[in-house]
Amino acid sequence: MDHAPSVATRVEGSRAVWTLSGVWNTRSVHLVDDEMRALETASAPGDILIDIAGIGRMDTAGAWLIERLAAARIADGASVEIAGASAAAQILLPAVREALQPQEARPVARRPFFVIRWLEMIGRFTVGGWQDFLAGMYILGSTIRGAQMKLGRGHAVNPAAIFNQIDRMGIGAIPVVVLISSIVGAIVAQQGAYQLRWFGAEIFIVDLVGILALRELGVLLTAIMVAGRSGSAITAEVGSMKMREEVDALKVIGLNPVGVLVFPRLVALVIAVPCLTIIANGATLAGAMVVAWIYSSIPPEAFIDRLQASIDMSTIFAGLIKAPFMALIIGIVASVEGMKVGGSAESLGQHVTSSVVKAIFVVIVLDGLFAMFYVAIDF
Repeated sequence: MDHAPSVATRVEGSRAVWTLSGVWNTRSVHLVDDEMRALETASAPGDILIDIAGIGRMDTAGAWLIERLAAARIADGASVEIAGASAAAQILLPAVREALQPQEARPVARRPFFVIRWLEMIGRFTVGGWQDFLAGMYILGSTIRGAQMKLGRGHAVNPAAIFNQIDRMGIGAIPVVVLISSIVGAIVAQQGAYQLRWFGAEIFIVDLVGILALRELGVLLTAIMVAGRSGSAITAEVGSMKMREEVDALKVIGLNPVGVLVFPRLVALVIAVPCLTIIANGATLAGAMVVAWIYSSIPPEAFIDRLQASIDMSTIFAGLIKAPFMALIIGIVASVEGMKVGGSAESLGQHVTSSVVKAIFVVIVLDGLFAMFYVAIDF
C-alpha cells in the first residue's frame, strides 16, 4: 500500500535538515502542500539540506513542490542542497527546475551573423546534394546489378511487374498529358499569332509551335507531369514500405530491395516517358492546329504543309533523346527520397514533397544542359 507523503524537520548544528518520505505524486501531494508552503517562509539557518532519499515514487507534481521550495529558499538567500535523489529524480528535478525558471532568466542562444547563416545554409545544401548524388548512383548501380543477377536466375525477373508499372505510369497518364499539352500548344499558338499578326507573318506560328513543341515543350511538360504524378507515387510506395519495415523483410529473405522495388519502376519509366512524349508532341501540335484554324484562319492542310517544311527528323529526335534520361532522373530521385523516409507520416509527406521538387528542378536543369549541348554540336 502506498505511503502518504510526509515532511520531517530537524536542525543539525548550523544546518536545517528537511526529510521527505512517502509517495509524492499527483494524487498525494495535496496532503503536504500547506506544510511545504509553510517551509518556504519559515525561519531557518542559512544552510538547508532537503533529503529525498525516503521518497518511494515521484512524478512531476512532487518534483514541482520540491523545486518550488528550493527556489523560494534560494531567493531568500539560503544555500539549498537536495540529497538522496534516485536516478529517475535526477532526471526529473532538473527538467522541472528549468520549467520553473523565469523566461527572461533562461539563457538565450545568440543567432550567428546573417552571413554565417547563409554560408551554413549553402554548406548544408552542398553536402546534402552530394549525398543525394551518391545515393542516386548507388540506386542506379544496384538496379543494374540487381537486374543482371535476376536475369541469371531466369525466373526472378517479373515481366508482369514491369508491365503493371507501365500501365500505371504510362497508360494512366495519357489523359492528363493530352489535356495539358493540347492546352499549352493552343496558348502558344494564340499568343504567337497575336504577336506575328502585326507583321503579317501569322503562318510562322506553325514554325514556332512545331520547333518549340518537338524540341522542348513536349518532353519537358511530360517529364514535369510524370514527376508530379508518378515520382510522388514511387516515393510514397517505397517510403511506406520502408516505414512498415517491408524493405528490411526483403533483405532478410535474401532479396535485393533496390532490384525488386526500383528496377521495375525505372524500366517502366524509361519505356513510358518517350511514348508519352510522342503523344504530348501530337497533342501540342493538334491544339495549335485548332487555334490556328479558328483564330488565324489557317486550315489544317496549310498547317501540315508548313509543318513538314519547317521541321526535320533532327527536330523530332532532339526531344525524344532527352526522354529516357529524364525518366531515369525522375525514377532515381523518387527512389532515393523513398529510401530516406523515417518512421513517421510527417517524414513520408516531407520526402514526397522533396521528391517532386527535386525531380522537376533536375529535369529543367538537364533540359538546359541538353539545349547547350545541341547548340555546341549544331544539332
